Amino acid sequence: MVDIRQETEKDYAEIYNVVKRAFETAEHSDGNEQELVSALRKGGGYIPELSLAAVRDGKIVGYIMFTKIKIGGYEELALAPLAVLPEYQRQGIGAGLINYAHKTAERLGYHYSVVLGSENYYPKFGYLPASRYGIKAPFDVPDKNFMAVRLNDSKVDIKGTVRYAEEFGI
Repeated sequence: MVDIRQETEKDYAEIYNVVKRAFETAEHSDGNEQELVSALRKGGGYIPELSLAAVRDGKIVGYIMFTKIKIGGYEELALAPLAVLPEYQRQGIGAGLINYAHKTAERLGYHYSVVLGSENYYPKFGYLPASRYGIKAPFDVPDKNFMAVRLNDSKVDIKGTVRYAEEFGI
C-alpha cells in the first residue's frame, strides 16, 4: 500500500536521494534533477500542494513536482520531475502520483499541464503532443516528447510558447 501526501520540509533530504537515485540510470538525464527540485522549492513557481511524496512502510519511494508556468496570459503547470526509486518502479507508483496530482491540479483550477518526457509513458495519462493544443516548447524538442494534457472540461483555449520558472534555466 502506498500513501500519497504533500511533502514537508523534513522530507527534503529523503526526496533529494529519491530523485537522484531515480535518474541515475535514466536515458535522458543531466544528473541534476535533484538540484533542480531544491531550487524550484525556493522560487515563485513552487506549489506545495503539487509537490507530492509516495510513501510505503514509512519510506518515501516516489516523488512528483508540478510548478507554475505561463502560456500566453495563463498560469498553468509543468510536471517535472516524476521520480520513483528503481526497486519500486513498474508497480504503479508513478501512475498513482500523476493521477492524484492531476485531480489536485484540477481542484486548484489549472487547465493544462505540460511535460517533456517519454512518448510511451505519458500518453497513458492523457498527454498528447502539446502542438495539438497550440502550445509550444521554448526549445527544440521532438513534437512527440513535449506533451500537454487538459486537466478539466473548461473551454479555455490556451495557445502560445511556454515560459518556465527561471530555475529551469530556459
